[in-house]
Amino acid sequence: MTVTEKDTGLLRGGIILINKPYGWTSFDAVNKVRSVLRKYYGIRKIKVGHAGTLDPLATGLVIICTGKMTREISRFQMMEKEYIADLILGKTTPSFDLETPVDKEYETSHITMELIENALEKFRGDFDQVPPLFSAKFIDGKRAYKRARKGDDIELPATRVSIRELETEHFELPELRLRISCSKGTYIRSLARDIGREVQSGAYLSALQRTRIGDYLLKDAVSPEEFQNKYE
Repeated sequence: MTVTEKDTGLLRGGIILINKPYGWTSFDAVNKVRSVLRKYYGIRKIKVGHAGTLDPLATGLVIICTGKMTREISRFQMMEKEYIADLILGKTTPSFDLETPVDKEYETSHITMELIENALEKFRGDFDQVPPLFSAKFIDGKRAYKRARKGDDIELPATRVSIRELETEHFELPELRLRISCSKGTYIRSLARDIGREVQSGAYLSALQRTRIGDYLLKDAVSPEEFQNKYE
């Protein structure tokens, strides 16, 4: 079958909703899509890019653009994101997630649903958030996470973020599950850190799933394997 006899929609330009597995980077998903499409169309080059990084330890929706739709990546990046976040209260890690081991433990017996709700109210709306040092932000021309892994003790400047919805899905000490609708640039790991501090304890992010980008939903996404099977 020649290229002209195949569905050339993705070759011209399209979007693919991928459910990124745990441990994959967003670039891993891009590379998988690119490899599958190159083989399918029998070509050497095709433009492929993702519209918003999702950490390797997170799962869920990644929008991948091909062809002329790569010009729209910035538009997708500006869309509101929704996440389901699992926090562990009473402990912290340097990276605010599972990338690094627990470094401190705190009391949790005083934490109630009322205390949590009062804490969450402080993070609804617009506020200044300090990004995690274990991030891809640049500091003096170097990625912040590279300096963090060397043991540099520095703090990134705060940036303005917005959280439109912040709701408790489950609470049973030490576990707290939240549903979050937020702006581009919001770090859920930093939110976990800040909530821990606000309830006079500690917290880190134990799991994160992105469920929505704008009007695009995780339930409509396919796994990398399902995408590959479709085009083989």
